[in-house]
Amino acid sequence: MLKWLLTVLVVLVILAVATPWLGRFAPGRLPGDFRIPVCGRLLYVPLASTIVLALLVWAIGKLV
Repeated sequence: MLKWLLTVLVVLVILAVATPWLGRFAPGRLPGDFRIPVCGRLLYVPLASTIVLALLVWAIGKLV
C-alpha cells in the first residue's frame, strides 16, 4: 500500500512541476490520437496518449 501511495505522490509532483512544459504537448495532440467527427460532434480517441501515460506510470512503479 505504501508503494502505491509513494508512486501516486511522485507522479503528482512530476505533473505539477512539468505542467507548464506539458502545455505544448497536451494529450490529444500526439500522433495516434484520433479526432473523429460524428453527427456534428468531435469524438476524441487518445490512443497514443494512453499508451505513453501507461508506460510512464509503469516505469515509475518499477523505480519505486
